[in-house]
Amino acid sequence: GRGPAEQRRDPAKVPIPPIHPDTPEFRRDWARHYENVTAMDYQVADILAELAEDGLAEDTIVFFFSDHGTGMPGIKMWAWGPSLQVPLLVRFPPKWQHLAPAQPGRSTDRLVSFVDFAPTVLSLAGVDLPAHLQGTAFLGAKAGAPREFVFGGKDRQSETTHIIRYVRDHRFQYLRNLTPHLSYGQFMSYNWQADSMQAWERLHRQGKLTGPPARFFAPTQPGGGLYRGQIGPRQGNNLAADPAYAGDLARLRAELDRQMRAAADLGLLPEHEMHLRSAGSTPYEIATDPGLNPFDELRRAADLANAMDPRHLDALTDLLRHTDSAVRWWGAVGLLSLGDEAAPARAALLDTLGDSSPDVRIAAAEALVTLGASDQALPVLADTLHLNAVFVRLSALNAALRLGPLARPLLPVIAQAKIAAPDQKDTADYVGRMVDYLPGRIGNL
Repeated sequence: GRGPAEQRRDPAKVPIPPIHPDTPEFRRDWARHYENVTAMDYQVADILAELAEDGLAEDTIVFFFSDHGTGMPGIKMWAWGPSLQVPLLVRFPPKWQHLAPAQPGRSTDRLVSFVDFAPTVLSLAGVDLPAHLQGTAFLGAKAGAPREFVFGGKDRQSETTHIIRYVRDHRFQYLRNLTPHLSYGQFMSYNWQADSMQAWERLHRQGKLTGPPARFFAPTQPGGGLYRGQIGPRQGNNLAADPAYAGDLARLRAELDRQMRAAADLGLLPEHEMHLRSAGSTPYEIATDPGLNPFDELRRAADLANAMDPRHLDALTDLLRHTDSAVRWWGAVGLLSLGDEAAPARAALLDTLGDSSPDVRIAAAEALVTLGASDQALPVLADTLHLNAVFVRLSALNAALRLGPLARPLLPVIAQAKIAAPDQKDTADYVGRMVDYLPGRIGNL
């Protein structure tokens, strides 16, 4: 990396955060991470020097930010503090210093979201802000009031899906985990390229993880979490059950509900269903159509499903008969999340194997395999792997990955599951990756 020798990092001396096991692999990767940050600093200096050489430095306001938080296993691509907090520096030349919110070298505690960047640049340029912009300018003549909250979420990352929404203010971050029956440590080929990630999983398989590093591979996760400040579950305690914070929990839950409804959140639709319903249009255009995105019904169904409460078994079973396929999907997902406690719904799940929606069939089949009905359920999963629908195949492959050894009879079908989808090439590539690595993964997790 760039920089003098004294700026190189000794792996033996780098700090290891509590979420990670202290292994040689993590020490090497953390040392490399810090050295990459140093190299990046030199690259930024090069860009600033180019501006000066071109005579543009005194007329250029420079924004410096990253696209995500710390790029290490279990942090990048997840949805807690270190994953979401990014660096943001704005350099004002003397000529434009009057536009800065603070003196050079000082910082502010204003909350900023990426959706605020576009209105902010327009504000600095003296351009009127279009009414449809979602963000709030934080600099310039059109700057709005400081934000009280920042919102975000996580859906599919690479091959795997984990539906999470969050809101944070200056003191707390609240996360709503809509798929708590899934482990945070789902295999993802991108992350598993790191030696540290492989070492982490190896320790998990050997039963040698304890404390915070073990949480990442726990089979299930909390449905909701309240955490102090920037820390999040990588280090902090979940305060959601603490009566002393009941008011903060209720306040942030209500604010997240408001935002999800105001944004007509499409994340409660299975991905295949979202694209199917927006065919000939766009997901943006169908979001506010209650016939195509019945948000309130989906939210109620998702709440039942992610409670992972056997007392909801009858209600979840009733959802399997709903007229909307996405609501039925949440019913099947909720029964899947109950594991063996869903046994009384076995007959209803067997009926659901004939559902018109492949998403519903996949979720019901996965639930039934865990209930010992592989003979009836695995052929249904095999059929979905033949469908000419890239998101359906991706979902079915993920179900097989989670089922592990129970999905071994599907290996011949999985070998034929690659798909050509020019309009969804990235997703088709992920399907191809899963087809390649699933034979080596099934039976080992």
